[in-house]
Amino acid sequence: MTQTIALHTRIAEGCEEDYEREHAVIPADLDAALRRAGVSSWRIWRDGRDLFHLVEVEDYRAMRRRLAEDPANIAWQEHINAFLEVADSYDGDDEGIGQVWELPAERPA
Repeated sequence: MTQTIALHTRIAEGCEEDYEREHAVIPADLDAALRRAGVSSWRIWRDGRDLFHLVEVEDYRAMRRRLAEDPANIAWQEHINAFLEVADSYDGDDEGIGQVWELPAERPA
């Protein structure tokens, strides 16, 4: 079963355009690493300096552990973290942002 995980990160002041430019095309080896780690979709929205990610993945924690050791992801994190307020270290067992509410598929009777 696929998990849908929401994440929040924040761009460092003055790095908004740089962050977007760097995401125009991600490296091919990073794309392959994400897919090998079970990611089927990763979307990012920006509101000012706030970034909201929506990740669809087979197993989020397993993906994080696998990417923590992947050379393509290590290189990408080192590069992209220069544009973020707080660097993502991939060293924890986070579960993303907790869901508060969801519109039901059908209206309750």
